[in-house]
Amino acid sequence: MTLRIRIVWPAGHTTATLAETPTSTALAGALPISSTARTWGEEVYFDTPVSAAVEAGARQVVEPGTVAFWTEGDALALPYGPTPISRGEECRLASPCNLLGALDGDPRVLATVRDGDPIRVELVSG
Repeated sequence: MTLRIRIVWPAGHTTATLAETPTSTALAGALPISSTARTWGEEVYFDTPVSAAVEAGARQVVEPGTVAFWTEGDALALPYGPTPISRGEECRLASPCNLLGALDGDPRVLATVRDGDPIRVELVSG
C-alpha cells in the first residue's frame, strides 16, 4: 500500500508519497493534522500527535526531500538542504529518523515555509 499526503502552508503546498511502515501507518491514522512549522537551517519540522519507536533503517543523513519522522520529538522532519550540523551540502537531521518516503516535487518549495507558519497534513484521496 502506498500513501500520499498533501502538506499545506500559507505560501504553498506539496505532496509526498510514503512507503508502508509502522510510523507512516500511525501517521495516516492521525490525519488530518494541523501544527506549527519550525525551521532549522534548510529543514522544516513540526509536531504530530504520533509517537513511534526508532525503526530499522533509521538514518541521520538523508537526501533532500526525504519525509522523515523524528522519534525524539514526535515530529515530521522535511529536509531540503543543509542544517546547522550538516557537513557540506548534506541534509543531516538532529538524530537518526525513521524514513517514511519522499516529496513528489522539488523539495526547494519548502524554502517558502516560515518559522511559526500554520501547517496542515492530510491524506490525498484516490
